[in-house]
Amino acid sequence: MIGTNQTCGTGQDSMPYMTCLVHILEGWFGVEQLEDYLNFANYLLWVFTPLILLILPYFTIFLLYLTIIFLHIYKRKNVLKEAYSHNLWDGARKTVATLWDGHAAVWHGYEVHGMEKIPEEGPALIIFYHGAIPIDFYYFMAKIFIHKGRTCRVVADHFVFKIPGLFRWLYEKFRYPFAPMYGGFPVKLRTYLGDPIPYDPKITAEELAKKTKDAVQALIDKHQRIPGNIMSALLERFHKKQKIN
Repeated sequence: MIGTNQTCGTGQDSMPYMTCLVHILEGWFGVEQLEDYLNFANYLLWVFTPLILLILPYFTIFLLYLTIIFLHIYKRKNVLKEAYSHNLWDGARKTVATLWDGHAAVWHGYEVHGMEKIPEEGPALIIFYHGAIPIDFYYFMAKIFIHKGRTCRVVADHFVFKIPGLFRWLYEKFRYPFAPMYGGFPVKLRTYLGDPIPYDPKITAEELAKKTKDAVQALIDKHQRIPGNIMSALLERFHKKQKIN
């Protein structure tokens, strides 16, 4: 409360304006030591303002990406609705594939060149050469399921049995090639499919492996820029210029 020898007016015994205002508010709301509460609130504001300024922009970007992915899924609502009406499991798989396809489009501008080379039916082996993390293969599987209605089965190399510690245990437990992930920059990702290699019973397995290896190496030489550069890969999101053979 205001002392008897102090007033809120001007003069020798007058109080500072803010102190006077605090005392008036204390009288109105019936709260004592309101100034301490205001000081504590000011302290919290001082502590959390930097966090808000740092987190809010990232949250806004995350919300934008989430909105685009939602619209990407909503665009295929009729396809998903039809899939769920026929088979619940098929609808769930198409939903997951659409979600991955949306993430691929938003985060990496993912493209597949040569999708028409995948047969509509019958067996086929896809020898896949992927980057530092296998996330592009997940994108590729989603594309195949959406556009071809076909699912892929992963065949792992013997190297996975040599992975030490946790990753080997995970593989033996779930039969899935887990690997530590790094990178993840929103660079441009493209998958190029080469010409099919028809089955020839006259050649040996070693000859077929050599033929396949040469075909994969030809795709690498044609489309992969060496040495790689993160900045140029990021800029490819905005420029469609590709490596010329």
